[in-house]
This record gives sequence, structure tokens and C-alpha cells, in this order.
Amino acid sequence: MSTREQGSQSATIETRDDLVRWIAAGEKPRSEWRIGTEHEKFVFRTGSLAPVSYDGPDGIRALMQELIRRYGWIAIREGDNVIALRRPDGEKGGTISLEPGGQFELSGAPLETLHETAAETDEHLREVIDVGEDLAIGFLGIGFSPKWRLDEVPRMPKKRYQVMTRYMPTVGSRGLDMMYRTATVQVNLDYGSEADMVKKLRVSLALQPIATALFASSPFTEGKPNGFQSMRSEVWRDTDKRRTGMLPFVFEPGMGYERYVEYALDVPMYFVYRGGNYIDVAGASFRDFLNGRLKGFEGERPTADDWSDHLTTLFPEVRLKRFLEMRGADGGRWGTITALPAFWTGILYDETALDQAWEMVRDWTADERDKLRNDVPKSGFGTRFRSTSVRDLARQALRISRLGLKNRGRLNSRKQDETVYLAPLEQISDNGRTLSDEFLRRYSGDWNGNIDHIFEEFAF
Repeated sequence: MSTREQGSQSATIETRDDLVRWIAAGEKPRSEWRIGTEHEKFVFRTGSLAPVSYDGPDGIRALMQELIRRYGWIAIREGDNVIALRRPDGEKGGTISLEPGGQFELSGAPLETLHETAAETDEHLREVIDVGEDLAIGFLGIGFSPKWRLDEVPRMPKKRYQVMTRYMPTVGSRGLDMMYRTATVQVNLDYGSEADMVKKLRVSLALQPIATALFASSPFTEGKPNGFQSMRSEVWRDTDKRRTGMLPFVFEPGMGYERYVEYALDVPMYFVYRGGNYIDVAGASFRDFLNGRLKGFEGERPTADDWSDHLTTLFPEVRLKRFLEMRGADGGRWGTITALPAFWTGILYDETALDQAWEMVRDWTADERDKLRNDVPKSGFGTRFRSTSVRDLARQALRISRLGLKNRGRLNSRKQDETVYLAPLEQISDNGRTLSDEFLRRYSGDWNGNIDHIFEEFAF
């Protein structure tokens, strides 16, 4: 989730049109389209397999301080606490941040090619593993904590999470699980115009359950099979229905920036950030804020940063800000981290591929899209859709993605194009066995029902 730093105040928002213009300012010419990848890892003690607390000589704070010392990262603080890291000005490398339960996230830089994404991922993982080995800390990339109870997960000292933790139980039964026990891989991609944004948003929303099936890696809860391919995705179904889901209005006539703004204005707020503090206004209306009627802020209008903050608290399957954020995948292993941006870059960044993907999904109904979203977390590839299966839909989507990456023609030093990063997904779709299936096979086989093996065999 986003990390704020104090700085000069942004422009005041006067009208709803200012909110629309803020999103529209994200439009970029094709030559400036970039790929921004985010990936989270669970952090555990290699001896006890317990989650890692923030404090202590071998805690999360110590991990970040050692990354600063060895690799030149710069601390971002809230009060006395280091809550994120950034690269020095002018250097690529993105931002390292903490999720609520200590999940360790790299929010990567906006990069031109997937080859750069792979290199960025490799560098980040090498750094954290190097430090982690000295602190007896390991990192696990899957979608849901396989072993820990909710009350065992430590809480990170990031103030916005305190607001969310208080509010989540009032709007759904799984919000705290989402915050403290899930991990994901996401990719942020650009659009060139309002029409381009709408087409990409429609395609990516429709296909998001296909990505969920391909990346499913969370079949365990508290050491036992939970009956799902993606418990992470299932948890989102009862987190907060006003800010999650498949956004059926996106497929209706008249969809554009203004319609998304109307949706966002109706999603309740969490907080207002002032003077380095997150002020709890959970459940309040951004419409009231826009009109100077927010309780506690009467007569004050929001800033552009307030609007940006609010958009980060919306959690649909695809999120629109000044880019599009793909949110449907479980956390993954080393190779599948780059596979996620490869899948979506191939589909969305080549016009021929995007046209084919739109033809694939354009006649799907709202009920069919919702059924896919609701059924895939449990059934994965076995989910039926019309006369076919999600596995077959995944194969079709991967063929489209491969075409798009081929057409991009971005080569690395070995003359390979970006299709090489689809290999883990093509293997999964060809053999019909997800990472969740592989976990369950081992659990009932050579693991003999002992979940601890997942930390030994699948950690980075």
C-alpha cells in the first residue's frame, strides 16, 4: 500500500472537474508507456518459522536498516519509525514498503521493458536474501499466510494501517485477513487516452479472474488445506464490498474518467493526512470533503494529494489512478514475479493483442464476469465458463499475450524477446496444475501433512 512523505501542499481541489482532470493527466504517448511491478513477500524466522516483528535486533526495522547500510537505500520515516525505503534521487530501484503484517514489498520503478523488470526483481531479491541470511530471516512468495493465525501476525507501526484496522471489521468479515495475511504481485500500466483507458480497463477486468487462476498459490490456512485455489482472492470477496469487485459500470455506455470519479466519490474515506498524521475519518464522504462539509474539516477543501490518497483506498480487481493497476494475482516465486507483468503487458501494450482480447471478452455479460470472479478462487482452472473451462480461457489469453510481446520486439542482450517471461505460465496452463495444486500434491505426499516444508522448499 502507498507510503506518504511530508512535502509541500498540493493544489486545492475546487470542483469535480478537477478530480477528472487529475486522472486524465495520466495519459501518455505510447513511447512513454512503462511497466511498474509490485511484489510482496511474507517474512519469517528461518529457525522457528514464526512471523517477524518490527522491533528487535533481528526484526523488520533491523532488516531495513541493514539494507540502508549495505545498499544505500534511504529511510522514509513516520516519527521515529522507518516505514519504507527509497533509492537516492536519480537512481532507479523503486520503493520498499511494509504491508500491515510485515509483508515486505518492492514497488518497482516504471521501466520500459520486462528485461529491466526481471533485472530489478533479481537485484531486490539478492539484496534482501543477503541481509536476511545474516538475520536468520527468510522470504516466502505465496498468496496467503500458510501457517500463522491472525492473532500471531505482528502489526507494523504505520499510522494509516491503524485507521484501517479499526474500520475493516465494520464493513466485512475478512478485512483483517486481507491486511495481515495476504500477499500479491501487481503491475501498473499506462494508457494513452480516455478511450484507450476504457478499453484496457474493460479487457483487464474481464480477464482478471483468469490471472487469479494462473497465479493461484494460497490453498492453506493455519497449516491445513482450506478448500481454495486462491484464499487471497476469496478473502477480497468479503473485505468491503463498496470498494472491491468487478465494477460492472465500466462496461456500460458512457464509461470514462467522469464515471470513475463518480464511483470513487461514493466510496467511503479512511483518513485525511495532515502534518505527518493520519486523521481517522473512516466512513465519511469525499463528496462532503469536496463541498467543504467534511466533519472536522468544515470549510476546508481537499487537495490533489487527498484525492490521490483516497484513490489508493479503493480495491477493485483493476484500479484506475494515473495508470491501471492489475490486482488479481497471488504472490509468487522468483520466475512468476516477472510473469505477471509479462502477461498483462503482452495483452494491453500491443494494439493487435488488445483487439483480440476485446473480441474474446466483449460479449461476456455482467453476470458471467461476476460468476467467474466468485468461482475461480475455489475452482481455479476447473471453473466452467459457457462450454469451456478457465484453463482453456487461460491458454487463449496466453496466446494473445505472447503475440503482443512478440510484436513489441524488445530484445535482451541474448537476443531473446519478452515472451521468455511467459514460460512459467505456459507450463502451468499446459499441464493444468497451478502452484496451489503442486502444494497440495506435496502436502498429501512427501510432506505428510506438515506445512512447515513450504518454508523450506518454496522460499526465495
